[in-house]
Amino acid sequence: MSRKLFCEWHPITYRLSVIKGILLRRLQWVLNRKTYAKTYSDQNLCVQIYKHKSLIRRRLGDVDMQLQDNKAINLSLAAPKVNGIVIQPNEVFSFWRLVGKATQSKGYKEGLTIRSGKVSRGIGGGMCQFTNLIHWMILHSPLTILEHHHHNELDLFPDYGRQVPFGTGTSIMYNYLDYQFVNHTNQTFQLITYTTDDYLCGELRSDRVLNHKYHIIEENNYFIKENGAYYRNNEIFQTKIDKKTGNAIDKKLVICNHAKVMYDEGFIDPNKIRLSS
Repeated sequence: MSRKLFCEWHPITYRLSVIKGILLRRLQWVLNRKTYAKTYSDQNLCVQIYKHKSLIRRRLGDVDMQLQDNKAINLSLAAPKVNGIVIQPNEVFSFWRLVGKATQSKGYKEGLTIRSGKVSRGIGGGMCQFTNLIHWMILHSPLTILEHHHHNELDLFPDYGRQVPFGTGTSIMYNYLDYQFVNHTNQTFQLITYTTDDYLCGELRSDRVLNHKYHIIEENNYFIKENGAYYRNNEIFQTKIDKKTGNAIDKKLVICNHAKVMYDEGFIDPNKIRLSS
């Protein structure tokens, strides 16, 4: 049996760990030498690199749909904090530096959260859908991801209308679990983010056309039973395509997932079950 972490001893030790994480991150923001993106423009850059939208209200197991309605409010409050942000060469995008802490006083509601591998609820819950959207767009670009946390150890929900491969999501927590990327190119980029009644929408734009395009592919997607439990496996790759020739010139492993299935096995696609590895 593994020893409990300090944050798992008691709600008080968890809170102390959170406060420590927040203070250390704030200190890091002050002392590190990163140049963070902070300039906005209400004029969209001329070239659309990638566009994506994700359904806000999705049925996730037996999760209370009121939390999904609250998430819609939370996302509508957060999206303007990112919308129009310009990322110049060598600048770093930090989600939490732009969005700030989600509090009741700002209008945020109680939404779905994941804590210690379990479904919970908290003020500002559902915000990871926002960084999921941003991450998916950044994977289709030459921008470099600096900080990314994820829930890939657990497969919490069945595939209800999944649009992107399992394991490409994000995990965030103000402010010590951040989502960050850096612009190491000689081009300027911009994020456009907004909500409609049903969708969270985003665009990644630039001031010039890219010489390459980027595709995300999934390989070795299957379930396997180990020690009485099912595990979901897949590999996510980013391929770089030369626009002139159409040839793939690079293929990079993004993540390799091996996640314990936390829902009833009846929801597992039987065509994807392997008897052994």
